[in-house]
Amino acid sequence: QVQLVESGGGLVRPGGSLTLSCTASGNTKSLDAMGWYRGTPGKQRELVATITTGGVTDYGASLRGRVTISRDNAKFTVYLQMNSLRPEDTADYYCRADRPAAREWVAVTYWGDGTPVTVSS
Repeated sequence: QVQLVESGGGLVRPGGSLTLSCTASGNTKSLDAMGWYRGTPGKQRELVATITTGGVTDYGASLRGRVTISRDNAKFTVYLQMNSLRPEDTADYYCRADRPAAREWVAVTYWGDGTPVTVSS
């Protein structure tokens, strides 16, 4: 019902910056929190940042202070500005959107296919 398409991933040098975008389409009604998680093969996907429709943010420990999350509610788009990137930040970054439970539906979490970020000289 909801499709999440990420963009902006790629190769960046250590200390560099990168901006990721994620746009939700389809049945975007009642979507609330959107955000970013990252993971590598064999490792648990970890929180990068989330933001609610009202602008309440939550940041994971690994990138706290080096990333800023924002969103455009009208466009159903979330952005992640990453700075001072390190080689250990190399991972696939996944967009996530949550639809809270309501009378008409149960809670649902949607995931994008991921966009790769490689930090290397």
